Amino acid sequence: MQIQDLPYPDPGVPDARSGPRFLWWLFRNQLGGQLKALAWGLLHFVSVSGLPFCVGLAVQAVVDRSGTRLALTGGLMVLCGAGIALGDTMLHRAAVTNWILAAARVQQLLARKTAQLGSALTRRVAAGEVVAVSTGDVEKIGWFVEAVSRFTAAALTIVLVCIGLVVYQPALGVIVAVGVPVLALAVLPLLPRATRRADFQREKAGRATELASDTVAGLRVLRGIGGEELFLDRYRRASQEVRHAAVRSARMWSLISAIQVLLPGLLLIAVVWHGVGLARDGRITVGELVTVYSAVMLLTYPLRHFEEIAMAYSFSRPSAKRAARVLSLERAMDSDGSRSAEVPAGDLYDPATGLLAPAGRLTAVVCGDPDLAGLLAERLGGHPGVEGTSALLGGVPLDELPLDSARTAVLVQDKDPVLLSGSLHELLDVPSSGAVSPAEALAAAQCGDVLDALAQGSLEAEDPMDARITERGRSLSGGQRQRLALARSLITDPGVLVLDEPTSAVDSHTEARIADGVRSLRTGRTTVILTSSPLLLDHADRVVLVHEGEVAAVGVHRELLHSEPRYRAVVTRETDEEASAVGALAEVLDEEAVLDDALEDVLEEIEETA
Repeated sequence: MQIQDLPYPDPGVPDARSGPRFLWWLFRNQLGGQLKALAWGLLHFVSVSGLPFCVGLAVQAVVDRSGTRLALTGGLMVLCGAGIALGDTMLHRAAVTNWILAAARVQQLLARKTAQLGSALTRRVAAGEVVAVSTGDVEKIGWFVEAVSRFTAAALTIVLVCIGLVVYQPALGVIVAVGVPVLALAVLPLLPRATRRADFQREKAGRATELASDTVAGLRVLRGIGGEELFLDRYRRASQEVRHAAVRSARMWSLISAIQVLLPGLLLIAVVWHGVGLARDGRITVGELVTVYSAVMLLTYPLRHFEEIAMAYSFSRPSAKRAARVLSLERAMDSDGSRSAEVPAGDLYDPATGLLAPAGRLTAVVCGDPDLAGLLAERLGGHPGVEGTSALLGGVPLDELPLDSARTAVLVQDKDPVLLSGSLHELLDVPSSGAVSPAEALAAAQCGDVLDALAQGSLEAEDPMDARITERGRSLSGGQRQRLALARSLITDPGVLVLDEPTSAVDSHTEARIADGVRSLRTGRTTVILTSSPLLLDHADRVVLVHEGEVAAVGVHRELLHSEPRYRAVVTRETDEEASAVGALAEVLDEEAVLDDALEDVLEEIEETA
C-alpha cells in the first residue's frame, strides 16, 4: 500500500478493546511497510556503525605504513557512506509512508464509525473529543506506529555492534556490551512518571479542545445571552492548566534526555580510561582503541531512538485509548443485519412508549421533555435506547436490519441538522427515490427567500443552485438553515420520515405554509413530526401525546386541546394557575349552561300552561 493508493478500499475491523491492542492491530496491518522500513533502517544504522571500524583500520594502516590496507579502508568508508545516504533516504521515505498510512487508516475508521452511529455519536461522546481524536490524536498514533520499525532497527544494530566489539577487542568490548544495556534501561524507572504526566497533559488538552469546540458551536447563543466572557474565562483557565501540565511533562522528558547524554559520556570516559592503559601495556593497538572509542561515540545515535520510542508510546497510548473508545461504540445492533436486506413497510411502532405511526399517515408527537423527544426520534431511527428496545417497522425490529436497509427505510432529521459547505446543488445531491425534485422540495420547505439571499450574496453564481454555502451554513439564519435541511430530507423521499422540531426557528406564517407543503408532498408516505407547534399539529392526521415516557392520549389536535389538560399545557404553554382558571371558567360556563337549560324548560312549561 502506497500513499497514492489511499483511501483504503476497506480499513478493516479494528481491535478496540484497549489502546495498546489498537496500536498492535495497526502495526500488524502495516507489516509489509514495517519490514521495509526495518530493512532500510538496518542498512542505515549498520552503515553508520561501520564507520568506526573503518576509521580504526585506517589509523592502524597509517601506523603500519600499509598503503594497500589504507586504500581498502577508504573503499569501505565510501561504501559505508553510500549505505548511509541510501539507507537514510529510503528509511525516511518508508517511515513517512507508514506514518501517513496509519493516520489515514485511523481517520477512515473514525469516519466509518461516525457514519454508522450518525447523530447518536455526539450523544455518547462529546463533539470536542471526536475532533481531538480525528486531528491531534491521529498524528500521535501514526508517530508511534512509524517509530516502531526505526526503534527495532536501532536495537538490532546496537546488539550487532556490541557483539562485533566483543569479537574485535574483548578487553574493551565486554565493557561496552555491559554498559550499553545499562544506558538503554537506565531511564525505565522514569518512564511511568513521564507517561502519567503525558496522560495528564493529554487529558487537559482534550478538555480544552472540547471546551473550545463547544464554545464555537454555541457562539451565536452565547452572544445572545452575553455569555462570551464567561466561556472565555473558562477556556483561559483550561489553557493555563494545559500549559502547566505541558511544562511538568517537558521537565520529565528533559531529565530523561539529560540522562541519555550523561550516561553515554560516562561510558565513553570509562572506555578511553581503560583503553589508554591497555594501549600503554601493548595489549591493544592504537587503531583498536580508536575503533572502540568511535563505536561508543556513534552508539549514542541509535540509543536516542530508545528515548523516542518511549516518548512516542507515552503520547500515543492515551490517544489510542481515546480512539479505541470511539471505535468501540456500537449501534447496539447487528451491523451486518440478521435479516434480509429487503426494506420492510408498514406501521412504525415504538415498544418503549407504545407510539404507533400508521403507514401512509402524518403523525405528530407531542412530548413535554425535549430530551425524551430526541431519544424517541433516535429510537425511531433504529438506535435502541438504554432499555435495549428498538422501533418496529411492519413488525420488523429496525436493529435487526442491515444498516443500509434501516437507513433506507427510515430517515431521521434531528433538531440541529448540519449543513456541509458547498453549493446548494451539492447539498441536495443526496440518495433519493427520484420521486421528489429539488424544486418541489425547496417549494414545500418554503426556501424561496433563501434562494434569493444566496443569489444576492454570491457574485459569481448566476443560478442560486450554484451559490456557495459556508461551513455549517453560518452565513444563514437559523430558520434558513432549518428550511434547507428540511428540503434535503424531503428530496430523499424515504418510506418513513421522522422530523424533530423541524420549524422551531421559523416564524408562524412561514410555518403554516411549510405544514401545508409537507402534508401535500408526503401524501401516502409515513411521516412522524415531533413538535409542539399548533400549526403543525393542526395539519396532522393523528396526534399522540407522550407523557413521562408513555403514550397518554391519541386523537386530533382540536379534540385533545379541549379534552386533555396535559396536552393543552404543553401546546399552549399555560401555567398551572392558568389551567386552574380555565377549568374554573369551564365549570362556571357549564353551570350557566345548565341554568339556561332549566330556564328554557320553565318557560316552555309556562307557555304550555298558558
